[in-house]
Amino acid sequence: MGIKGLIFDLDGTIVNVPYNWSRINAELGTHGIPILTYLGGLEEPDKSRKWEILKKYEDEATQRAQLKKGMKEFLSSLSQKGVRKALVTNNSRENVEFLLRKFGLAFDLVISRESGLWKPSAVPFLEVQKRLALKKEECAVVGDSLFDVQAAKGAGIERVFLLTQGKEKFFGTGAEIFTSVEALQQRIEQLLAQGRD
Repeated sequence: MGIKGLIFDLDGTIVNVPYNWSRINAELGTHGIPILTYLGGLEEPDKSRKWEILKKYEDEATQRAQLKKGMKEFLSSLSQKGVRKALVTNNSRENVEFLLRKFGLAFDLVISRESGLWKPSAVPFLEVQKRLALKKEECAVVGDSLFDVQAAKGAGIERVFLLTQGKEKFFGTGAEIFTSVEALQQRIEQLLAQGRD
């Protein structure tokens, strides 16, 4: 069965963003717990104070974000081929909308953290399948982190493409690794052509 829908991550995938996650985690005191899970479990006033810390880092990084080379052309070519595009991010709706406006990008569906659905849970990917009427076999994920791999596995999506320079980190995950958008686009166009045969 061919690919009919791609689920994209945002930070590190669509855009390059200057996050220093080890510093952010240290300042928040997450102790290895995923940030959104950690913040969700806090009591007030600690919760609001730490959300503000995260928001400050996110807003700064968002202002400095750069669109990955070739990404706009890749997304446009998917639309021309009739491939549905969803964006699933743990970032805020405000930052997502800012970046989509800034770079002139559009998706068929956007799920941000305000939905209460976030990675590494598979739930946001299952929501994409439901709302875009796609079978899991018709979906593929484009991301840059283990969260993307874990969410895809949980949703039964076998094809995972990662844009990253750190290949060794993903050894044994089954993900296909690409160091450029151009190489990723070639691979996906090859699969789309096979699906039409």
